[in-house]
Amino acid sequence: MIHVYYGDGKGKTTAAMGLALRMLAAGGGVVIVQFLKDGESGEVRMLSDRLDVPVFAGAPTNKFTWEMTDEELVETSEAHDKSLASALAEVEASGARMLVLDEVLDALSMGLVDKAAVARVLDKGAGKLEVVLTGRNPSEDIISRADYLTEMKCRKHPFERGVASRKGVEY
Repeated sequence: MIHVYYGDGKGKTTAAMGLALRMLAAGGGVVIVQFLKDGESGEVRMLSDRLDVPVFAGAPTNKFTWEMTDEELVETSEAHDKSLASALAEVEASGARMLVLDEVLDALSMGLVDKAAVARVLDKGAGKLEVVLTGRNPSEDIISRADYLTEMKCRKHPFERGVASRKGVEY
């Protein structure tokens, strides 16, 4: 089935990684792709380093997208497409039961991943693979395909009071 965690609130990636942990505990394999991230957040490192979960990350620069040059945007898009293809090959080879596409909704909305490739993943996974998507603004197509659709809504956040991101909580 297709799981979507979206919105402007905190916890989308954390919810997806919690679901990945649940799948691992049940004996199913998991593969993770992080778009617009470097694969170094705490929960992802733990899954990779301690539980041997394959993680494919596609962030060739440490810049926000609005800071990237046209060349860096192309490079990022190519890296994302390569990460997705590598993850799919890993799913096929390993028989993993879950594929997490973290921040794919943002990559899709910015044109930084092949939309048709993501659609093929959703089509191909139907009935045999749990596909988890996270990000801010799902398209109507993603919403209509979703079996689980969870919106994370920010009502209050310490950032609004000038509190910086904290290790172990925000990353």
